[in-house]
Amino acid sequence: MRRAPTTIINALTVDVEDYFHVQAFADVISPHTWADFDSRVEDNTRRILDLLATHGRKATFFVLGWEAQRRPELVRLIAASGHEVACHGFGHQLVYNIGPKAFREDVARAKSLLEDLTGHPVTGYRAPSYSITVKSLWAVDILIETGFTYDSSIVPARHDIYGMPGAPRFPYRIEGESGVLTEFPPSTMRLAIGPFRATLPIGGGGYLRLYPFGVTRWGLRDLNKREGKPFSVYVHPWELDPGQPKLAGRPRSRFRHYINLRHTEARLGALLQDFHFGTMRDVISSLADLPMHDMRGGRFKEAV
Repeated sequence: MRRAPTTIINALTVDVEDYFHVQAFADVISPHTWADFDSRVEDNTRRILDLLATHGRKATFFVLGWEAQRRPELVRLIAASGHEVACHGFGHQLVYNIGPKAFREDVARAKSLLEDLTGHPVTGYRAPSYSITVKSLWAVDILIETGFTYDSSIVPARHDIYGMPGAPRFPYRIEGESGVLTEFPPSTMRLAIGPFRATLPIGGGGYLRLYPFGVTRWGLRDLNKREGKPFSVYVHPWELDPGQPKLAGRPRSRFRHYINLRHTEARLGALLQDFHFGTMRDVISSLADLPMHDMRGGRFKEAV
């Protein structure tokens, strides 16, 4: 096994949802029909668990409540394998679309279910499709009031569904009206080519499949070595499943969902070999003196 390039511990995360839950197909698949689809999430999640065991790595599993309700033994297996169980909400709806009342009910329901199944506090949250944006910053206070201590939903880059350009790129604390929440944003890299400057997501999901793998490895190593920061990698169980049913949808959505599925498992395995990984909760607990940012007013500014 090759030696990891740094002793920095990075966060490995898994969003436990099935192929028919994804936002890419939300315009053609209603949540009312989810139960009609052939579920593949359990077998694919077990593949990830086996891969982690092979490499001796731990991860955080952001489990969708809808799946936990139907597959309680899978949730218990994740916890019994020494991984962190965190919350991905219950119904996989965009936060800024459902509003504060429905959001509070959704996360409280999922959190309670996961805690009952594992017997442990669930303190981490990730929004479906990273949908905490400037339109839904009210969600931060609801997460604090519901008992979460950290979040991983605010992407500091542009995207047509999510993103908050200008938000901090590395772990920080958010001061809200109800208290403080630690944010571990999905990782991004800074790209500069002549006058061109951009902040691009890296290291997870479609980006792990879309970029040439050498670019992914270089970008993540740069975060550890040059910037001296931990990064976060995320995958979905369906991304290790090139044999999943093909769904109808817009060409862009189908491209995003199906590109390079056959490469995901090998690329994830290579990352597990090349870098040190742990749970998001453990990475956060190892970080000291995180900067505090005030999100009140819908803009991030460093608190004084």
